[in-house]
Amino acid sequence: MARREQERMGEKRTGEKRAEQKRMEQQKKAVGAGPKGVKGLSTSRGRYGNRREIFLTTGVFLALFLAVIVYLGHFVATSEQEMMNNSYNPRQQILLSRNYRGRILSRDGEVLAETVQDASQKEYRNYPYGSLFSHVVGYSTQGRMGVEALANYYLINTNTSLSNKVANDMAGVKNPGDDVYTTLDVQIQKVADEQLSLYRGAIIVTEVSTGKILALVSHPDFDPNRIEEIWDGLVEDKESSVLLNRATQGLYPPGSTFKIVTALEYYREDPAAYQSYSFQCGGHYTVGDSRINCYHGASHGSVNFTSSFAKSCNSSFANIGMGLDRNAFAETLKGLLFNEELPLTLPYLRSSVAMSESLSTDEMMQTSIGQGKTQITPMHLNMITCAIANHGTLMKPYVIDSVKNDEGDIVKSFQPEAYGRLMSEEEAAFLTELMTAVVEQGTASKLRGQSYTAAGKTGSAEYNNVKGDSHAWFTGFAPAQDPEVCVTIIVEGAGSGGDYAVPIAKRIFDTYFSEK
Repeated sequence: MARREQERMGEKRTGEKRAEQKRMEQQKKAVGAGPKGVKGLSTSRGRYGNRREIFLTTGVFLALFLAVIVYLGHFVATSEQEMMNNSYNPRQQILLSRNYRGRILSRDGEVLAETVQDASQKEYRNYPYGSLFSHVVGYSTQGRMGVEALANYYLINTNTSLSNKVANDMAGVKNPGDDVYTTLDVQIQKVADEQLSLYRGAIIVTEVSTGKILALVSHPDFDPNRIEEIWDGLVEDKESSVLLNRATQGLYPPGSTFKIVTALEYYREDPAAYQSYSFQCGGHYTVGDSRINCYHGASHGSVNFTSSFAKSCNSSFANIGMGLDRNAFAETLKGLLFNEELPLTLPYLRSSVAMSESLSTDEMMQTSIGQGKTQITPMHLNMITCAIANHGTLMKPYVIDSVKNDEGDIVKSFQPEAYGRLMSEEEAAFLTELMTAVVEQGTASKLRGQSYTAAGKTGSAEYNNVKGDSHAWFTGFAPAQDPEVCVTIIVEGAGSGGDYAVPIAKRIFDTYFSEK
């Protein structure tokens, strides 16, 4: 019984093995079954498909890798100075171990910054004019500022001759860094600085046809020769604004100088309307609960458009502003670079203004006369004024004129460059006519009767509603008929632009034309 049972179990196992073998044979046949082995061909195609996906993925990654290489090559070729000036780039220290920092000079060759050695052969930066050029030339220790920052790449590199490099290497001395010549005029800078005196504020003087910055003053100032000594005190004083370049980074209400912009928008909407415009000024203008007063409550009586501008009548311009198309005004403001980036290499803050259909009556009236939330930098106002003087075209302001090696050979020269047209020639001529009337019959009369003609706009920008304090503004150019030089001035908390800013402008114009 046991033997038979074992035989049956053996036969059963044998049958199961045969059945399993048969199933495996059938599966193998199934893979190659069909005419010409269709399923076998499908497997072959699957393999080719996988290879194609691998090739495609490899190609994509290769293309991305090549794109990165091309981008890095382009970045290095076009951004060499940015890479060099990065504080994390050790190459700066390598260059300074071989070269001493080059000089910074005025446009007529006066040294504004130089590297000298003390008795122990330690190098230090010397600024012969002390605080006079503090914000525009800047400093090169405790970080960098001004031209020292803008021209750092050139100042730490050298283009001295090969023979000089060999001789210096054999003598164990450093090579001279390249010299940077600026557009700055020492005499005009001195006069601007003296005239601003103890007041806080800023003055900018530019050449109309080129955009060259002839002078840039910001008060309060500091002595860059002592920057390391005073640095901790400046940093610890949270209310200190000594290092702030008020010319490019100071934001102020433009006051009545903004009437240049309001006048432009009024002219654009109806070029003929200003000729028949009239307004009766009683010292204030009221719409509902909103009221605008003329400066110190002055009553200008019957005024037309030109006299409204010349006498800086707030009431009249509030009336004009209320009738303007706000969407069109917003486009004009954008075209004049409000809320936009400026074509300027010096560090700056953007000017700002709000203009939309949602503005309240009071906000619209305030904006029309340069008050309310409107903020502008002196440099931006100077650029708008220069565009008017240059028949509508703005030249990019610049302060570096050329770079030369120690033998006086030009390494790089910077040329005037137009940014673009801010207004038409007709519009610029219209504004010039209005600004000339400000001098001839309005608030800038202290410029009348000189050996040169002038055009401009004053402003008394209120910044304290409780006390009624105001900043004194002037922006303008001369000669009025063929402009050469543009001056923009703000004197913080001084009061009337006509009383405080205009006399400063006169002294600067006098100095400029006496040098010619």
